[in-house]
Amino acid sequence: MLTLELDALTTTALALLLLAGGALWKKRSRWLTLLCVPAPVIAGFSFALLVWLLRDLQVLDLKLDTALQTPLMVAFFTTVGLGGSLGLLRHGGTTLFIYLGACWALAILQNLIGVGAAQSFGLDPLLGIMAGAVSLEGGFGAAAAFGPVAEALGAQGATTAAIASATFGMVAGGLLGTPVARWLIERRRLRIESGEVGSMAALEKAGKGHLGTLDSATFLRLLTCILVIMVLGFWLGNVLGDSLGVVLPSYVGAMFVAIILRNVNDRTRWLELPDNAIGTLGDVCLGVFLTMVMMSLKFWELEQLGLPLLAVLVIQVVVMLLLTVFVLFRLLGGDYDAAVLCSGFMGHGLGATPNAVANMGAVCEHYKVFSYKAFIIVPLCGAVLIDIVALPAITWFINAFGN
Repeated sequence: MLTLELDALTTTALALLLLAGGALWKKRSRWLTLLCVPAPVIAGFSFALLVWLLRDLQVLDLKLDTALQTPLMVAFFTTVGLGGSLGLLRHGGTTLFIYLGACWALAILQNLIGVGAAQSFGLDPLLGIMAGAVSLEGGFGAAAAFGPVAEALGAQGATTAAIASATFGMVAGGLLGTPVARWLIERRRLRIESGEVGSMAALEKAGKGHLGTLDSATFLRLLTCILVIMVLGFWLGNVLGDSLGVVLPSYVGAMFVAIILRNVNDRTRWLELPDNAIGTLGDVCLGVFLTMVMMSLKFWELEQLGLPLLAVLVIQVVVMLLLTVFVLFRLLGGDYDAAVLCSGFMGHGLGATPNAVANMGAVCEHYKVFSYKAFIIVPLCGAVLIDIVALPAITWFINAFGN
């Protein structure tokens, strides 16, 4: 079998080509347009399937260098923070706590379902936990961290099961999030224009932002601003880690610094930060980043899933769908912002926060109305605040069922 290794620059160029192809495919496919499937998911998912097929046929083993993946992710969340005027959130502060409560409840519920379903199918309960909040809300990072812990307690193949479950969740969250939101919007016949916080007119009024264009001078100013914020964000994360023992995802520090800068700038007006230009840069960074994530999926790891473990994951997805559509949507207010938040909830509840952001972006792009409320709440809850309950819950379940 031929082995081909692509360097970081070639991998990034390939991701750009795939992203452009995915956008074109979506534009020409009525079905993909109606489902609001994100272009990065279309492109990356298809490429990952091709790589899996070539590897399975013993034709080609492709290795990608995704070194630029993390900087692109941090750059995107920096643009989210730059768009996070506190004025945009003044109408819906309670939504944050409702959404966060749902995230905490889901972390516990996924573990309960995992343990119960695993025992019903004759599996080790620890494997059920690996197919619960560890791999779904936790993603690849938690799967790699908790898998060896479960194996040390006697659960053979726990790491493989966790990684495979995370792959399954990433695919499910990317494919289901936007169709769910679109179904809610169309089924409920929501008035899109009623989402005042998300409308461009309200954006200019509440955030006092300028809806400018992305010319060369603006691009240079924003690029400089974003890179400086990224450096400050990394520095903030290191300081918190060294002094307080607080470990944050790489992009959280940059997003917080960007939010502070945006709201200081709303008062001082010393920097011109056109919201359209910020959004354009953010869309490009997110598109390339998520394409890299999806094209790097190792589908052959799903072959390690036995039918009982696959059944556990299917149950998790079904429960997630029912809770999102019939419970969370109503708790969040049943409006357009709620539908966008539900697409994000499906994304990070089954996969990862970037999945959630891509889902929300696809919905907002389809209906031409942006929800800054959703784009601030989902990353904050899905990547940071959820761990307050999720990590202790996972630890408790592992210890309780590992004896």
